[in-house]
Amino acid sequence: MSTPREPSPGKPVLSVLAAPDWWEQRWETLRAALTERLGPADYESEPLAFEHTSYYEPELGAHLLRRLLGFARLLPLDGLKDLKLATNVLERAEARTDGSRRVNLDPGFVTLERLVLASGKNFTHRVYLGGGIWADLTLIYNKSQGWVDLPWTFPDYADGDMKRRLTVLRTLYKTAIETGQGRNKQGERPCP
Repeated sequence: MSTPREPSPGKPVLSVLAAPDWWEQRWETLRAALTERLGPADYESEPLAFEHTSYYEPELGAHLLRRLLGFARLLPLDGLKDLKLATNVLERAEARTDGSRRVNLDPGFVTLERLVLASGKNFTHRVYLGGGIWADLTLIYNKSQGWVDLPWTFPDYADGDMKRRLTVLRTLYKTAIETGQGRNKQGERPCP
């Protein structure tokens, strides 16, 4: 029989996707709101051209740019739903007067084993967390191969450049866990 154990916390990550004018006008305001909610970022990519799909263009605009952020404060893995709900509030605060989004915020967790993103949309491989939020196992990490795509991995997360960035985030996470920033070591204490 297995004994339930509390896992180590995860490293919050966030993909921020918006058109160039939003970045010029609103990025610093959103960055401050994110820092207030999640603590300081210990990783922030430069703006990256988002050319993997035109899915977001009707709502967000053309020539989209993405930043990938990693946050220093580790959070319990069962907080993914709350993290997504909090970013939904920030998206609504940034919305146009007609309610359409100006920015897309995709939160998730990096752990030693995986990248899990939160979604408000159901799909066959997603697990329901509650509150209208689903967990999407996006990539797994294998020591011999690095980040491994799954049949449903979005092309932008399957990209080699994204995987290199995620490896940096995983290394920051690993260091935090090894230096005791994590709540506990994997499997150290039973669930209450």
